Amino acid sequence: MKSKTKIEKQTLRKTNQELVDIIRQTKKKKAWLKVAIALSGPRRKMARINLDKLEQESKSGEVLVVPGKVLSMGEVKNKFKVAALGFSEKAREKLKRTGCETLGILDAIKLSPEGKGIKILGK
Repeated sequence: MKSKTKIEKQTLRKTNQELVDIIRQTKKKKAWLKVAIALSGPRRKMARINLDKLEQESKSGEVLVVPGKVLSMGEVKNKFKVAALGFSEKAREKLKRTGCETLGILDAIKLSPEGKGIKILGK
């Protein structure tokens, strides 16, 4: 488990200001610390999760958080909310078609600051 100091040091090397803001916001909340740890590391180690994995892990009405990118392989049948750092174009299309809602991670923090009802996927 990384310390908050280590996360902050890794954040200083990031050039994407939006990513830095997300890491700092998630670091403040205990329930969201796992997301901060995943996002503060190298980009090559960030989660890349396909829609079929989201389908397996989800229940209707749930909020899934992906500290990385959602990719389009697979199909989705359940309706749920997905918060991620990024979405491929096809993944976003497929999610919209099935009635799923796509959010940014900061939006998900505003939706559930204490982390109730969220499920964090990825590493």
